[in-house]
Amino acid sequence: MEYVYAALLLHKLKKDVNEANISSVVKASGTDVNEAQVKSLVAALADVNIDDAVKAAPVAAAAPAADASAGDEAKKEEKPKDDGKSEDAAMEGLSSLFG
Repeated sequence: MEYVYAALLLHKLKKDVNEANISSVVKASGTDVNEAQVKSLVAALADVNIDDAVKAAPVAAAAPAADASAGDEAKKEEKPKDDGKSEDAAMEGLSSLFG
């Protein structure tokens, strides 16, 4: 996954998405580089227009969300009464992230 993020970062910065640059970004993150995965990613991205792929991604993610919203209407009637405990639990979870 870190290799894909590195490629997206390089593309956004208008840098060449090549083996050397991806390896540099991954190394800078403190992760060991697997050269075979880097080569594989660069080869896979050779024929891909990254801008088009990024633009198409939200459309694919929106379709399941639309299907889920239809099911949400039916669940509104079954929704249990909110007693505020879930919000307190969420705040406790957030505070544990920050110490």
